[in-house]
Amino acid sequence: MKKLLFFKILGEEMKKIMKKAAPGSGSVKSKTKKKPAAKAKTKTAEPGSLKKQYLKKNPSCKVTFRLPKEAAPDAQMVSIVGDFNNWSITENKMTKLKNGDFKLVLELPCDREYKFRYLIDTNRWENDWFADKYIPNGYGSDDSVVVIGRNGS
Repeated sequence: MKKLLFFKILGEEMKKIMKKAAPGSGSVKSKTKKKPAAKAKTKTAEPGSLKKQYLKKNPSCKVTFRLPKEAAPDAQMVSIVGDFNNWSITENKMTKLKNGDFKLVLELPCDREYKFRYLIDTNRWENDWFADKYIPNGYGSDDSVVVIGRNGS
């Protein structure tokens, strides 16, 4: 429980730091040119957090889940387990990136909240450090929650 509280606090502090360094905040100047607007409405949070891309063609949202290397430095395999896959530990395996992070994109229906956790090497659970919120579960810890609004709201 102390470890979970530590990661919640760490996540909040990281959000503050990343927000200060975010493009347009005045702290960091960007030398890249602006890209043309994408067809889908995108709500991008600070680096390292959940990325949400609301789709125009249907009431769904592509969510990019990313578990940083620091959360699982020696991990060989990570699965994302939650409401959206009936808590299956085998259905949604994440891809390990060159930098050691794990990443997966899922398309989820809008206007819902989804509880989830990361399962590392089939024996250790981890929450998302940048989840929209946390809800206590029946096992003495918290679940991460991603909130998918109605087409970006």
